[in-house]
Amino acid sequence: MLTERHLENYADVLWWGLSTARRQRFRKNDVVQIRFHAGAVRLMEILYRKLMEKGLNPVPRLSPTPDMERSFYRLSGNRQLVFVPHGEERFVGNLSGSIFLNAPESLTHLRDADPRRIGRATMAHKPFRTVLERREAQGAYSWTLCLLPTAELARQAGLGLQAYSRQVVKACFLDAAAPVSAWKAIHRRAGEIKRWLDAMPVARFRVESGGTDLELALGAKRRWAGISGRNIPSFELFVSPDWRGTRGVFYADQPSFRNGNIVRQVRLEFRNGRLSRADAREGGDFLKKQLALDPGASRVGEFSLTDRRFSRIDRFMANTLFDENYGGAHGNCHIALGSSYSNTYAGDPRRLTTPLKDKLGFNDSALHWDFVNTEKKRVTAILADGSRVVVYENGEFCR
Repeated sequence: MLTERHLENYADVLWWGLSTARRQRFRKNDVVQIRFHAGAVRLMEILYRKLMEKGLNPVPRLSPTPDMERSFYRLSGNRQLVFVPHGEERFVGNLSGSIFLNAPESLTHLRDADPRRIGRATMAHKPFRTVLERREAQGAYSWTLCLLPTAELARQAGLGLQAYSRQVVKACFLDAAAPVSAWKAIHRRAGEIKRWLDAMPVARFRVESGGTDLELALGAKRRWAGISGRNIPSFELFVSPDWRGTRGVFYADQPSFRNGNIVRQVRLEFRNGRLSRADAREGGDFLKKQLALDPGASRVGEFSLTDRRFSRIDRFMANTLFDENYGGAHGNCHIALGSSYSNTYAGDPRRLTTPLKDKLGFNDSALHWDFVNTEKKRVTAILADGSRVVVYENGEFCR
């Protein structure tokens, strides 16, 4: 439902995102992977052309269809479940960038698959993510992703396909005369807010809304990140807190689709940094099995806030990329259970070793699952001297 003009603009914005997120400049003959669903093939073709014109080596990779994924989890033996193609480690170790064009045909096709088998397959690919995290810390790799409207996404979001498409166009500024310039302006404004937050001697944050009363310890040597080009769209500012200082309750009023499953109305309760209880109105069994994936899966890896002045997303979109950037009337807050982000370390990310991560309370896991709250809320920073500053209220940063 996107026009050729929209797709050309999308490709330009994705290149801006990928090149902005990478600390080193791209050079000719760098390798960029383009993962895409079949419904995104036209955008892939346009993006492929633009990357070729820049002297890069784009490598397109078609993502499995829903039928292929069902067959994989239904038919795979133990060795097939954790199989990784020969040469994958070498390929990943030489990637300079990766772009994912997400256009899902189904969101619930794995609802009958065993969550433990999904978890084992996820764990088999964790070493490659570690390699990419290390390359990203060195400035040699970056990634970004986007969403294309599909009939399934529109249906799950309760929208017509045209209305859903308009939300995508609006959110990504694809209808603007100069979409990249619009993103650059938001990037600059976000930088001002991040510097304001980083200058505060914060000990912990308290999040209060109708269903949430949560405290998170910021931790030492942290900095805020976000609106860096890594997601299109992206309006959130986030930090990876010290997981050991999490306590209280977080309620996710937004549904969440993950690995072909859906969970609704999730309530998470924390004590001494660890998840003590997890409930969901729908999908509770899948939720609990995913959160038992490894020791870090039940700990907080990210704390995020979205300013409604940035985001033009005002409908549930049945996709985390959009829903975690929801603007609406009250903005949104989300936490992620699982892995933390190294780019929120305030020092040289190349020196953020595993022992140092453990010492500073950066979480490690094969999981990273975002849970979104869009209720009216107040976020208070509790400073090192015990004083309090409201940093976010009425859907906006107080800056």
